[in-house]
Amino acid sequence: MVEPPPGPAHRGPADAPSSDAEEMQEPAADAPERRSAMVDAALHGQRLDKAVVVLAPEFSRSHLQSLIAAGHVSVDGVVRHSASRRIGAGQRIDVLLMPTAESQAFRAEPMALPIVFEDHALLVIDKPVGLVVHPAAGHWSGTLLNGLLAHHAAAAGLPRAGIVHRLDKDTSGLMVVGKTLEAVTALVRALAAREVHRRYLALVHGRLEVARFSIEAPIGRDPKSRVRMAVVGSGKPARTDVERLAASDAYSAVRCILHTGRTHQIRVHLASRGHPLLADALYGGAPALGLARQALHAHELRFAHPTRGALLAFGAEPPADFAAAWREMHAPAL
Repeated sequence: MVEPPPGPAHRGPADAPSSDAEEMQEPAADAPERRSAMVDAALHGQRLDKAVVVLAPEFSRSHLQSLIAAGHVSVDGVVRHSASRRIGAGQRIDVLLMPTAESQAFRAEPMALPIVFEDHALLVIDKPVGLVVHPAAGHWSGTLLNGLLAHHAAAAGLPRAGIVHRLDKDTSGLMVVGKTLEAVTALVRALAAREVHRRYLALVHGRLEVARFSIEAPIGRDPKSRVRMAVVGSGKPARTDVERLAASDAYSAVRCILHTGRTHQIRVHLASRGHPLLADALYGGAPALGLARQALHAHELRFAHPTRGALLAFGAEPPADFAAAWREMHAPAL
């Protein structure tokens, strides 16, 4: 086992002496904890990361290895960056326990939110390309949720800070967010009842020969890849209406109406018909017409106000890269 060294707890060898006033100060609530211990005979010759796991068992080994790599672990006062370094009995290990990325996920982060409309009950956002809506692996900060927590105090008491539906990171366009529990509940029910009307613009590979059609096919997790969705018999019902607005021999400009809101629904449905979105690498789309990200934009949003009942309707112009590709297709002006 690792044995605590003599002396003040959590004080590393590089800590400078403090004045009495400094000793009396309370540490910040989110300040990282420092732990120190001496290596005993049982861990002699073991890897450094194994000893650190014993010292901080509540953290995952991968997180502790990342702390070592980042220079937050020292042995006898010398920072060590190699998790596989062997340690010896009697050596002193100091660890600065930086919080995991996940633990930082639900923090307020001030950001400029592209708000189209806002009142006491809700706000409508024109989400830019690249903004992640909700924290997830690889994106534990800088998300729309973080921005909402900073935007208004009530967001902290709402499920997912009031987010009732999502857009993919590289999809742009309109989203509605509730600001009160009453509004969130009403919006969730309206979405489930298909009373929130959403129209998207997309650019796809291939020429759509039929001007208007519907795709009604269940969507679930792709059994061959956990990062993809697919049309599968065991999936949830999903329907997308598709209208061709312009076409060439190689590409088509389309408008899609969602009747359900499955993950990646438009992307999966169109790819299943042999028409993946331009630049949608996950579903077989290649970059084209100057687009290097999936060609999908949430163009129109209509719904009844959750407390007043009045019909609200919004439209959002696509970002510059999408708009340029749209013009190149000689599609109708937006």
